Amino acid sequence: MLMASSDKHRQTGKNRAFRQSLGHALEGLQALFHYERNFRKHLLFGSLAVIAGLILQLTINEWLWLMLAIFLVLIAETLNTIVEAVVDLVVGQTYHELAKRAKDVAAGGVLLAALFAVIVGALVMLPALGRWF
Repeated sequence: MLMASSDKHRQTGKNRAFRQSLGHALEGLQALFHYERNFRKHLLFGSLAVIAGLILQLTINEWLWLMLAIFLVLIAETLNTIVEAVVDLVVGQTYHELAKRAKDVAAGGVLLAALFAVIVGALVMLPALGRWF
């Protein structure tokens, strides 16, 4: 049975094809970019790090570390967004100590990833700057 156009976002079963899965994944990334200010900030800083890496002509190993750090932060922010959405779905506008703890821990994970990225950035960029001058 064909779905009406108004039902296209009401899928409850598994995806039937890779193309369908990819479409949902791209919609998720679009939602992250559109609704999550911190994701946009992390994306901006990651992009600036990539531009700096291009200018400094990083080695392949330096690129690997830099990309690991950038994607780790973006993934942590994605997981944080998921936790926040699920917690809000479950508790709604009601305050609950466990809901606060879940959100705080998820935010702490993003902070750890961001600290890792700063350390990697310093370890990669400072020697590269030294080679440049």
